[in-house]
Parts: sequence; structure tokens; C-alpha cells
Amino acid sequence: MPDQVADIQSVGIISKPNVPRARSIVPGLVDWLAQRNISIRADEETAHYAQLREWVPRERVPVDTQLVIVLGGDGTLLSAARAIGGMDIPLLAVNLGGLGFLTSVTVEELYPELERTLQGEQRIGMRRMLRVEIHRGGSRVSSYEALNDAVITKTSLARMIDVAVHVDSHFVSSYKADGLIVSTPTGSTAYSLSAGGPIIFPQVDAISVTPICPHMLTHRPVIVPGDSVIRLENRAMDRDAYLTIDGQVGEPLLAGDEVLCERSPFAIRLIRPPKMLFFDVLREKLKWGER
Repeated sequence: MPDQVADIQSVGIISKPNVPRARSIVPGLVDWLAQRNISIRADEETAHYAQLREWVPRERVPVDTQLVIVLGGDGTLLSAARAIGGMDIPLLAVNLGGLGFLTSVTVEELYPELERTLQGEQRIGMRRMLRVEIHRGGSRVSSYEALNDAVITKTSLARMIDVAVHVDSHFVSSYKADGLIVSTPTGSTAYSLSAGGPIIFPQVDAISVTPICPHMLTHRPVIVPGDSVIRLENRAMDRDAYLTIDGQVGEPLLAGDEVLCERSPFAIRLIRPPKMLFFDVLREKLKWGER
């Protein structure tokens, strides 16, 4: 059965900046929605493309909407996912070019998919997020929500960093490496995959821990249950290590900082093309069977 979406009266639109195709796509989309008496909340880039006078900051776009349309690539989607936070709003992500594992809806499928959504016939995939907290001196100093991953890496001039890893109450190892990736199944096809991590089916309840260029070649990626609490202890000097969330936001770490990663209570409702399944996306994006 299709997942139900509330009666759509307002739609948020988030667009990637500096995309030539968007100059023709966005005005047409705004007109299409207006013809159906659907109001819009646009971010600054969307307003620029459609020559709208009013816009709201990206983090305010989802407020009081029943659907958010993302025009761009996976990076734009990751930003939109954090903006939605805990709001139960489906995302329709349209790929405007590039690899796009998550933005698998093409421009040609935009309006047919919108029609299906308005009729309640869309297919939705749930993507669980990762809650990431920095604890310093026994107190929480920062908190983030990640759709893809949390990554600790060395800064530009630093040597390898030293990160001790615990899963729940169990000590795993101390990693000397260029970095460490804690990834959701959604993020398993992103940075983690490039670092040699496993591809995890989106509905598998798991978290992967993947070292980046480890000093010990026997340090390999590890998959742990999705309800695990992963504690990363930074043993590098102050500001020699940096925490990045989804490759977009983050902050430097101090010596002794602990980064806690665990399943978030929030999930993203991602509208999927009706005839494209996960392995279809992998074959298309990774060119499986073509060599």
C-alpha cells in the first residue's frame, strides 16, 4: 500500500545554487503548483531562479508545509534533511546532475511523481538519521543530526590522529588513521564506500565504523547493531582533529573530547521512483555489469 501524505496545501522548495537547468525548471514548477492552488515556501536560491520577491532561510522552508521538493544533488538533500529535523514531512529529491544516490528522481519524473504524491500513490522509503554529540569535561557542548555520517579527520597539517572506539561498554580498538567514519546505511554509499566500507541495504538496522587510511592494515570496517552507542575518544592534540557532519557542518575537537553516535529518533521520509529499487540504483550509479 502507498504511504499516505497529508492533504498538500503548501510545498517547500529548496534548490542548489548556480545550476543553469534550474533557471527553467524552477519557474515552471512554481507555476504548476500555483495552478493547483498550492502555496510555496522558497529558499533564497529558489526565489532567485523564479524571480520571487519573498523567501525564507533554508532551515525555515519546511515550516507549515506538507511536502518539501529538493532540486539539486545529494548535498542539497543532506542540507534539507537537517532542516526538516523531526518534522514528519516527505522529501521529493530531484537530481539536477551528478551521481545522486539519494536524488534518484529525474527531472523527467518530477511532474508524474508530483501527481502520484497529490493522489496519495507515492512510494516512501524511511531513512533513519544518526544523532551525534560532542561531550567535553563531562558536559554536552554540541549536538547534530546526520543523514549520512559523522567523520573525524585530521586537519590539513596534522599527522595521523588517534581515536579510541567503544561500542556500548566494549572497547573496540585505538585507531591511528587519517580519520574515522561512523555511517548510517544511507551513508554507506557515500564517503564510507570510498574508504572501503560496506554497502548496507537501507532497511538494515546497523551502523558502520570505517577507518580512513589506517596505520594498521588489519583495521577493517566494522558493522554494529543499529541500537549501539558508539563512543569515540579523541586522543589527538587540540584542533588536530575535526568532526564533520554529512560533509557540510562541524567543528574542531579538543584533546579528550568524546563524540557519541547513536540512532536518532528522527527519520527522513524519502519519496522514491515507483519502479526503481535499491539495487537498480546501485547498478545505474556504480555501472555494475558494464565492465
